[in-house]
Amino acid sequence: MATAVVRGLEGEAKGDYELPSAVFGQEVNQGVLHQAVVRQMAGARQGTHDTKTRGEVSGGGRKPYRQKGTGRARQGSTRAPHFRGGGTVFGPTPRSYVLAMPRKQRRLALRVALSVKAGDGAVQVADELSFDAPRTRQMAAFLDRAGAGRRVLLVVEGKDTNLELSARNIPQLKVIQASNLGVRDVMVADTLIFRRAALDLVVEHLG
Repeated sequence: MATAVVRGLEGEAKGDYELPSAVFGQEVNQGVLHQAVVRQMAGARQGTHDTKTRGEVSGGGRKPYRQKGTGRARQGSTRAPHFRGGGTVFGPTPRSYVLAMPRKQRRLALRVALSVKAGDGAVQVADELSFDAPRTRQMAAFLDRAGAGRRVLLVVEGKDTNLELSARNIPQLKVIQASNLGVRDVMVADTLIFRRAALDLVVEHLG
């Protein structure tokens, strides 16, 4: 069974926490992990790109020259795609990149990602991490003493303004609510730090 180091407010080790094997003990499934990461990255695309077809560009309302007698190829508009200033053929138009994935597979992928991090010893539990006011220096000291590495994902159970403000100016530190936890966020992080209440929510949701 995987364990996580429990950290106090100053980042000191206070013991070990046994991570539930139902969530942090899954076998690696690369296929479902890949599918979940691709889905999350695709869903983040805005899809607002747009180009104009020959019917949407301005101008070109009449024939550029007469049909016959010029020795040139017949043309109906200077806004045809082969003319400069003409429309685009098969260009991108606004669309949604959202990919469907069954709920069971999404949850399995998240369990696998958490299991990978737990197996690497990259999961920690923050027992008392909260501030009565923004404390960036205190947050940085906590991460330094915890040996969190460069990319840190801090999982909280709900909105915590003081904590978010304390973390905002620290590079590579991301604060995320447990309900929004995604596979890509887990995989790119060097260290996952859960507040205990957030860990309970994740275990309840995935277990």
